[in-house]
Amino acid sequence: MCRWLAYIGSPRRIERFVYDGAHSLCGQAQQSHKAKLGVHGDGGGLGWYGIDPQPGLYRNSGPAWVDANLRELTRMIESKIFFAHVRASTGAPNLDINCHPFRSGNMLFMHNGQIGGFPLLKRQLIGLLSDDCFDNLCGGTDSELLFQLLISNGLHDDPHASLRRTVQQVDALRHDAGITEAFRATLAVTNGHSIWALRWASDQYAPSLFVNRMNEGVLVVSEPLDEDISSWQKIPANSVLQLDLAADAVSINSFEGFLT
Repeated sequence: MCRWLAYIGSPRRIERFVYDGAHSLCGQAQQSHKAKLGVHGDGGGLGWYGIDPQPGLYRNSGPAWVDANLRELTRMIESKIFFAHVRASTGAPNLDINCHPFRSGNMLFMHNGQIGGFPLLKRQLIGLLSDDCFDNLCGGTDSELLFQLLISNGLHDDPHASLRRTVQQVDALRHDAGITEAFRATLAVTNGHSIWALRWASDQYAPSLFVNRMNEGVLVVSEPLDEDISSWQKIPANSVLQLDLAADAVSINSFEGFLT
């Protein structure tokens, strides 16, 4: 299972969250406290927004904590919205193109979790993609395919409806194929103005996800970045969190039971 963080708010230097402290993202990559896998050394990545509507993107298949280029980027870049991710592979090759975040136009996406029975469902899931989304597939992860399926289901126009339809499609295919292995996911997607974060599981074991409202902005993370538990609120299972940035203020809306 992967670890990730998403930030929205006043521009902040990224290094603080990715490298500073024992519970930073790279600290979690070496010793996670809430993931099944203690070490996440199968790549790392960064996506951020600057002066261009299309976000910047950096990905590398090596361990994030020894990636000198990632360290240099996070030291220099300030952004109002950024994603950072460290990967623990669930089977796809350890290649740059399989690392998160993934980008499409002005949108970024990252994911932690697994589609149960993915090898058995992959061909059917690909069949649900639009022609453009099929052509845009580069790697072999369930994460990237999930992103392209979200786009095929109208992510650019209605993220909330796209998330609902995509989860329904994947679960229906699992059910029809008699797959008992769970579909579990925490994911985040952004268009550079808002972030939508989903915590989902087809069973009772949804991966952990937390939110922290700070003075400067809001963080959504796989696990807290410090030991002050009181400042981190657990996102309920099977819910979507929407964060909107306007006039340097962030509004938070939660939609529990989003499939209903």
